[in-house]
Amino acid sequence: MEAVVTDHPQGEFRRRAADRAMHWILRIIASLTVVLLIGIFVFLLKSGLRTFSEVPILNFLFGTRWNPSSFHEPLWGILPLVTGTLFVSAGALLIAVPFGLSIAIYLSYIASRRTREILKPVIEMIAGIPSVVLGLIGLLYLAPLIAKTFGLSNGLNALNASILVAIATLPTIASLCEDALSGLSHRLSESSWALGATRWTTIRKVLVPAAAPGIGAAIMLGLGRAIGETMVVLMVAGNSLAFPRSFLEPVRPMTATIAIEIREVVVGDLHWNSLFAVGLVLFLITFAINSVTDLYLHRTIRS
Repeated sequence: MEAVVTDHPQGEFRRRAADRAMHWILRIIASLTVVLLIGIFVFLLKSGLRTFSEVPILNFLFGTRWNPSSFHEPLWGILPLVTGTLFVSAGALLIAVPFGLSIAIYLSYIASRRTREILKPVIEMIAGIPSVVLGLIGLLYLAPLIAKTFGLSNGLNALNASILVAIATLPTIASLCEDALSGLSHRLSESSWALGATRWTTIRKVLVPAAAPGIGAAIMLGLGRAIGETMVVLMVAGNSLAFPRSFLEPVRPMTATIAIEIREVVVGDLHWNSLFAVGLVLFLITFAINSVTDLYLHRTIRS
């Protein structure tokens, strides 16, 4: 007759205690993350709202000129800064999304296992390239090329910044799209092949649409990454405060404005507070993008 082996009560108690401890540790870490996010928002709100006691909020958000250091009439309109940010971010997505999705499709359905094991880490290593290195590449090589191609006096403009920001966001988009495609059930492709569809037709009409929620989330997170880029746009976007009308014009995004001007202002004055107001707007834009992405994913999963 076989003896029944039972767990020692003390060992069972230790396992349960360890599970409870890990549960509370993870819960505390998650709570601290939320508290940190709220703290950043409150800090920006506290400093930024002081601006609107002297500058009308509509003039701040929709004014077309930013010149806080003018001795005659300081101007506080951030619309050129917001537009410059949108130019660079939209241009980066127009470049990064096709490349990132193509890389994800290749890694998921076309590349061999060994090729995938080599190529995916290489792509993810792009995220480790310092922004200042990308900026130097833009200054030394890309700017002269753009200037020569389009007949410009210099190549420091929104197009230059868009290309480099696209390189910075490419690993995020490619990796998340690859995860979304690889997570699909094999039954989808097998069913499509059973109906006589080719591999490309299966990818284009079955697999990519099925992974659309994950791909959409990857694009939105890539947009958030592009909007928050600082060093690259500081070095190659041109730093012009004029309202941009094309990708070939120099721009100064919000992040570059904060980085340039925060060192030269008096702590606590109107200019100082206005830069925190710019940061607050940037924070709200990024938060809105992440919230929309999260809401979109939850609705898609439920449906």
